Amino acid sequence: MEASLSEQRLNFLRQSIGKVITGSPSNFMNWLAPVLIKAEYGILVCQYTIRKEMTNPYQILHGGVTAGIIDDLIGATVFTMGLNERYTTVNNYIDYFATASEGDEIIAETSIVKRGRTILNLQCEISLPSKKRLIAKGYSNMLNIG
Repeated sequence: MEASLSEQRLNFLRQSIGKVITGSPSNFMNWLAPVLIKAEYGILVCQYTIRKEMTNPYQILHGGVTAGIIDDLIGATVFTMGLNERYTTVNNYIDYFATASEGDEIIAETSIVKRGRTILNLQCEISLPSKKRLIAKGYSNMLNIG
C-alpha cells in the first residue's frame, strides 16, 4: 500500500529530527536555522537559538522575528497535512508575553485549531524552557488558494 502524501512528507521531515534545518524551500526558515524536534500530522516542534541579528535595540528577541517564526512554522505545519492545495496566510494574531535574549534557546510548537473547507486555523506557542516561560502565542488563518 502506498504511503499517503502526509506520511511521505512526515517521513521526509523526520530525517531532519535533531538537526538544524538548512534545506527548506523557505529561505527565511533557513535563516532562522531551527532544530527540528518533532514532526507529526499538523504538529511541528522546533528549537531556535536567539542570535544577535534576531534582537532589537534592547538586545531582546525582536517582535518581528517572533512573528516570523510563528508564520513560517505554521506554514510548514500545513505541509505536514499532505494537502495538494496551496495555502497562504490571510492574518496573524500574536500575543507577546515575555522576552528572550541572545543565546537563549526557545521552543516553538504548532497545532491545528480548526480545519475548514477553505480556511485552516492553526496556532503556535513559543516558550523559553530554561525559565518555564511562555514568550508568545499566535494564531493564523490560512486560505486555500488552489
